[in-house]
Amino acid sequence: MRASREPVEVKDTPEKEIRRLVDLQKSCHIADGPMSAAYRIELIDRCIALLVNRQDDIVDAISTDFGHRSPEGTLATDIAGTIGALKYSKKNLRKWMKSSKRHSMFPLGLLGAKTRVDYQALGCVGNVVPWNFPFNLAFGPMGSIFSAGNRTILKPSEFTPCSAILIKELVEEYFREEEVAVVLGGSATGAAFSSMPFDHLLFTGATVIASHVMRAAAENLVPVTLELGGKSPVIISKSADLKKSAARIMTGKTLNAGQICLAPDYVMAPKDQLDDFVKEVQGAVEVMFPTMKDNPDYTSIINSRHYDRLQSYIDDAREKGALVIEVNPSEENFSDQLYYKIPPTIVLEPTEDMKVMQEEIFGPILPIKSYSEVDEAIKYVNERARPLGLYYFGEDKMEENKVVNGTTSGGVAVNDVITHIMQDDAPFGGIGPSGTGAYHGFEGFLNFSHTKTVFRQTSFEIVAGVMRPPYGKKIRKMMASIIKK
Repeated sequence: MRASREPVEVKDTPEKEIRRLVDLQKSCHIADGPMSAAYRIELIDRCIALLVNRQDDIVDAISTDFGHRSPEGTLATDIAGTIGALKYSKKNLRKWMKSSKRHSMFPLGLLGAKTRVDYQALGCVGNVVPWNFPFNLAFGPMGSIFSAGNRTILKPSEFTPCSAILIKELVEEYFREEEVAVVLGGSATGAAFSSMPFDHLLFTGATVIASHVMRAAAENLVPVTLELGGKSPVIISKSADLKKSAARIMTGKTLNAGQICLAPDYVMAPKDQLDDFVKEVQGAVEVMFPTMKDNPDYTSIINSRHYDRLQSYIDDAREKGALVIEVNPSEENFSDQLYYKIPPTIVLEPTEDMKVMQEEIFGPILPIKSYSEVDEAIKYVNERARPLGLYYFGEDKMEENKVVNGTTSGGVAVNDVITHIMQDDAPFGGIGPSGTGAYHGFEGFLNFSHTKTVFRQTSFEIVAGVMRPPYGKKIRKMMASIIKK
């Protein structure tokens, strides 16, 4: 028997109320003028304070929403990881805000003309927050949003209602609604939210939903940042340490029970090392999770719908002839449990007609395919949609460069998985079906800024006057000096 969860009601926010908040933030942005660096730092400090002060409540809310989620996992991802990104933006925003001097065209630059680029706040940024890391993806982007001098409105996922309600409570405690606001609701609220005339819209979620979000935003010509996902591959080199590789891959695959946009989605391993790699995967799981059903370190699937979806992937692979290996060290009976836990499950040599190779898995299922030469693995990756992450394990530098340069993905981690998202000084984002735009670091500041060119003309009228009719020899001579090889 699974534990019954008390239903938590999250009512839809009326469209009129969402529009009121957008209009309020946009009007305050204009009326108050550019935010000072001190004010931007203060806003970031308030984010950090609410995460530190209410960390226990955050852990409890997320665990309730998941049925069970590892408390340490929440502390690491939704709290510590978020604070680290916020602190990095806080530390660097004064430097980022400075205008950038640029070269002025000849001969104006010689005569006193000046060109610079200013970084101007956009205004009101909408943020559609997913359910898998509800606090990290609500407050983490605020490092980029606030450092650029913006205000923001959040729409948390209805799949994590306790977290959504707590986010709204915390925001109302630490911010004024003209600074940060939260709207609650389901798909109807989400659709209305995406259609609002924000100055920028950030969406993190499924690719299939992103197309609807982008279409709605286009009605108001709202620029969007899409953080999606896809099937992030792992390529194991013949030079890789299989034991170390398996441990790191399964750490990423079991974190949040694989419910991560950057989770390794499938592995390509050398054919002659396939059996050894599978044994190392089994050993790595046994070390981390000797038991799982009642183990507080092992997270549950978010709800029955996703649990049933993942089980259907396993059943489909088995019915179509794949070898399915459940990594269950204590041979526990998962048909009788309090949660929606699924043990790590290997699908060996899957075929392309199987759901595990067609859909983003978002769970603890790991397909493993074999290859003979690395060019075969590169070709396989390139024939598919560009992923959010790509992971290479090995010690062959030439082969590493071949894989990294010969494939296209949102980002790459070498000899690890997922951890490139933790590098606060580097942009995080996808490409094509895995997303558009990026945030984190200076690129995040740029993403939520308008880069405005400001040109100050020289006071020498002789230069400006040449460009006015009636034209004569002087302008022809000037043009001739430019139009040449």
